[in-house]
Amino acid sequence: MYSVLKTPDAIRVICQDPTQNDVSVDFTPAPGALKVSVTAKSAEPRFVLLRWNYRVDGPVRILGDAWERSYGTLAWRGIEPERILPWYFLMDSPDGVFAFGVAVRPSAMCHWLCDREGVTLVLDVRCGNVGVVLDGRTLEAATILYRAYGDREAFDAADNFCAAMSPSPLAIPAPVYGANNWYYAYGKSSHAEILSDSAYISRLAGGLSNRPYMVADDGWQPNGCCGPWDRGNERFPDMPRLIREMKETGVKPGLWIRPLHDASEKFTAEHKVRGEARTLDPTHPDVLADVEATLRRLADWGCEIVKHDFSSFDTTGLWGKDAFRRFAPERTPWHFYDRTVTTAEALVTLYSRILAAAGDMVIIGCNCVNHLTAGLAHLNRTGDDTSGRDWERTRFMGVNTLAFRLPQHRHFFEIDADCVGITASVPWEKNRLWLDLLAKSSTPLFLSCKQSDITPAMEADIATALALAAEQKDSLRPLDWMETSTPAKWSYNGETIEYAWSDDFGAFELV
Repeated sequence: MYSVLKTPDAIRVICQDPTQNDVSVDFTPAPGALKVSVTAKSAEPRFVLLRWNYRVDGPVRILGDAWERSYGTLAWRGIEPERILPWYFLMDSPDGVFAFGVAVRPSAMCHWLCDREGVTLVLDVRCGNVGVVLDGRTLEAATILYRAYGDREAFDAADNFCAAMSPSPLAIPAPVYGANNWYYAYGKSSHAEILSDSAYISRLAGGLSNRPYMVADDGWQPNGCCGPWDRGNERFPDMPRLIREMKETGVKPGLWIRPLHDASEKFTAEHKVRGEARTLDPTHPDVLADVEATLRRLADWGCEIVKHDFSSFDTTGLWGKDAFRRFAPERTPWHFYDRTVTTAEALVTLYSRILAAAGDMVIIGCNCVNHLTAGLAHLNRTGDDTSGRDWERTRFMGVNTLAFRLPQHRHFFEIDADCVGITASVPWEKNRLWLDLLAKSSTPLFLSCKQSDITPAMEADIATALALAAEQKDSLRPLDWMETSTPAKWSYNGETIEYAWSDDFGAFELV
């Protein structure tokens, strides 16, 4: 009915120099898909707009995705012509559910627009924030997919379409669960504290044969929130010994890194992006080689899981929700070291090199561009941070991303809706609900436990949740997700369960 698997009704190309436009846009049909390629000689294309004209009648509801992590705003809404719909969207109408999208790992940052007269696909092929230099190269920009689901329930349609967009997720050896120290330590930790956390989560996991992971988050490295990632600081004097001792407690050890942020003197201005002091350019061969060396080093230390963070922010200089706005006003023009690749290509290459260098380590992506890391990370943090200080942040960010990105689970990657930050600052009667939902979701469950704030009764609840998380055999889906951004009603193994998320005085604005 609304098929976009045909030549568009209109095509527009926006180049860096409007007087140069030797760009050709070609379309190749494929089974259930339409491949889009872009070729240019002297022109430097920035955006390619594809328009299909259809009359969208009747009451409809639209669900889109987010560029990287979501920020608590995913929801079914009516037609908003200016609403940017990254990567894919679903339309629920009296005629059924219709899905529009692009296959994962395209070579362009892709978003859709939907109005009463039709749909538009915008292919952002910039290198940084200027046009890409193709110099005669044909860019395989994207593969468009479309499905009509008749009267199929919207969640089933979303699940099926995510599988179609990403048919080759990474296999994972066993369900991932465990602990991460960020949401009580917030960067202030030590060798002894990580060992204590490791022993604690190991004890709570009891005799489970699938042992929990313990991730030491930001704070172990010598230079604040940046590398080098070749040693610890004064509180972490011997990283290989720490990893070895963590294993002895009965956990699978792991570390957090920010691979594109480094204070090493070996990096010169040529290796930096946007003239920043410490932010590395992911297209420079030396930078990619250093990232690979970091991953191999962590594997040699004995890490079994690695969390790589900030690639979206460090690559663009903005959070994902701001970085790819349609035709955003230009800041100072900038491009990558390699002018011949698009931003999307740069990130796919980075994620691919991380995966190749990681060996047998499990990879968690965080602040990764969602559609580009699919199939290149075992887990991906799909929402902005929850909290060990503020329940409202956990409600707003965590529940929203779990509900609306659950169809991506085990198709794109294992979705990580973020931790349960267990401290005295967060009411246990609410946090216990978040723990319960995550445990029943069959997605990775990570705890941040301040041990002194946990009572024996809380430990019993945690142990029950960990036992579920170690197996991840349950079925969970939101039932009221078309009515609210924070679903309260869920189907758990076919039984309806309900959660009271709001505080006594309802929600309030995050600061």
